[in-house]
Amino acid sequence: MARSLAGFLVLLLVVSICEGASLFQPISDSHRSAALELFTPDHGSFKSLEETYEALRTFQILGIEKKPDVTAAACHSISETVGSSSSSPKDLFYALKANSIAECKIHEKASKDIISSLNAAVRGASSLLDFYYSVGGLVLIKGQSSEADIHLADADGVFRSVKAFSQSDGRWRYSSNNPESSAFAAGIALETLSGIVSLASSELDQSLINTLMNDISKLFDSIEKYDDGTLYFNDKLVDGHEYQGPLSTASSVLRGLTAFAAVTTGNLNLPEDKILGLAKFFLGIGVPGDAKDFFYQIDALACLESNRVSIPLILSLPSTVLSLTKKDSLKVRVTTVFGSNAPPLTVKLVGGSSSGSKDASLVESQELKFDQGSGLHTLNDLPKSIDVGSYTFVFEVVLQEPEDGKVYVTESQTKVPIFITGLIKIENSEIVILDSDLGSIESQKKLDLAGKNAASLSANHLQKLRLSFQLSTPRGRAFKPHQAFLKLRHESKVEHIFVVGNSGKQFEIVLNFLGLVEKFFYLTGKYDMELTVGDAAMENSLLVAIGHIELDLPEAPEKAPRPPPQPVDPYSRYGPKAEITHIFRAPEKRPPQELSLAFLGLTILPLLGFLIGLLRLGVNMKNFPTKPVPATFAVLFHVGIGAVLLLYVFFWLKLDLFQTLKVLGFLGVFLVFVGHGTLSHLAAASAKLKSA
Repeated sequence: MARSLAGFLVLLLVVSICEGASLFQPISDSHRSAALELFTPDHGSFKSLEETYEALRTFQILGIEKKPDVTAAACHSISETVGSSSSSPKDLFYALKANSIAECKIHEKASKDIISSLNAAVRGASSLLDFYYSVGGLVLIKGQSSEADIHLADADGVFRSVKAFSQSDGRWRYSSNNPESSAFAAGIALETLSGIVSLASSELDQSLINTLMNDISKLFDSIEKYDDGTLYFNDKLVDGHEYQGPLSTASSVLRGLTAFAAVTTGNLNLPEDKILGLAKFFLGIGVPGDAKDFFYQIDALACLESNRVSIPLILSLPSTVLSLTKKDSLKVRVTTVFGSNAPPLTVKLVGGSSSGSKDASLVESQELKFDQGSGLHTLNDLPKSIDVGSYTFVFEVVLQEPEDGKVYVTESQTKVPIFITGLIKIENSEIVILDSDLGSIESQKKLDLAGKNAASLSANHLQKLRLSFQLSTPRGRAFKPHQAFLKLRHESKVEHIFVVGNSGKQFEIVLNFLGLVEKFFYLTGKYDMELTVGDAAMENSLLVAIGHIELDLPEAPEKAPRPPPQPVDPYSRYGPKAEITHIFRAPEKRPPQELSLAFLGLTILPLLGFLIGLLRLGVNMKNFPTKPVPATFAVLFHVGIGAVLLLYVFFWLKLDLFQTLKVLGFLGVFLVFVGHGTLSHLAAASAKLKSA
């Protein structure tokens, strides 16, 4: 039980560390498993080409090999879309995006029709989304078609038309009729303008590129920040378009920024901390439960993984809980957002202090050793100043090659919460009964709190109980656990809990029974004693029975408080009851068969007597009705009487009382009806005879 309590406390603290920490882990296998669950085709295909592209792109980025085979269904849908003259630029755009991964074969004539249709759409575009789908489609078909001559005739003019939707704060409008600006639209605009640059037959006016770079800087000036240092873009646009949250908005901006940086040669000069903040934002989300959000996250991280602006490097730890007892090493990993190896670098531990403390650092700067095989930077021995408890370590990452600083970006100093656990030494444990007046020891028991105890004590209300023990860390320092309780449970299930106080290493509690008689409800008898000592940093937390004490308390006064009613176990109230077993008594011994047959004969004798009596009285059939109707009633009357007699026989053999009464009620009504008809006929015949 003690081990279970220790494991629970450590787990609880690890969860609290994860919730409050600013530690970000790269993409892992949990994302790959989630991708297969979220992107599940329905009968071999997805609902739209947009969903098809998002699924294929996610599988491609994560490198998932065992994925659903949707290529045949995707190619069929792509062929229908690109071969239809009624397909909109948006349909063609997502068909070509899906085809960039599925690599379906597009007929040359269909490619020419697509180019012609999209060029016409560019000329007639009046909104940002019109330009986005048509220009984006031309960029995609250029990479998939053998047609060499794909360009915008007036790229400079188209660039200016799209630029007209920009705002002074770096955000963009969807159309000239909509005054609302959006950061999500800014990402779309950057992606569109990068497509225009790649489709231009000649270099564009450099002043337009410079102006756009200035707009990007203004857009990043409006970036928002969470308390843990993560950065994100957010939109408040509602009118005219669906609201885009921080995830989709930040993903759109990164996608547009990456696309624009890929087609230009100038330096964007964006602050490195903002790129790192965006990387932390997307990694801090965890694993989204929605397929759309999952795609936004993975797509944005793919942009951060490979771009011309700066590639963020993430410092992570395989474990933030270390054991002094097991001599765990401090291990640090520095990778890209997808876990790829970082360039040559050095990781240093430059500081460490107790969490929440403003004291000076407890550690001196020291470099971690790099293991080429595992890719980990390791510190084998923790500093002697580090004991069990919660700490904040400060790491510094330094790139070894200056040229790598132009490609990669790292955080100057990274603070990581570290939790240190260990076995706590428990010494000088004893329980004593003291005389209340003199303080002399009446009885004394040594305890082994790490093992089994069965202390048996007795005391009256004029005595005291003292429990004491000492706790120290593996480094020999005093240890104060989160909780230390002594529980006394009366045989009537009434419990009393007391906090064990401490001074330094010494923990002690003294119970003066004279002052506790009312708290104990004057209950004399046996009290079981249980000690609880627990802490998340304590690998040997205790929940141990230490024995019992027989208390002799005075009689309760008339107005003394009564013990509270004990809660009823719902299982005993509503659970299954005890099985009822009943043993029937042995049946009585039956009489001999001859005696039973003789008794049956005696029961038949009255019937024979009845028949003989009828013969002696001279019963005859002269008065039986001869006319059809009266004769029918008479016959039914006698049949009814016979049925009643037969019912009695069945009652004797098989039927119960209630069944018999039901049938008898029906027969009674029947007999009353036919009997009344028979008697009426006999009365009428008798009256005629008398009158004659």
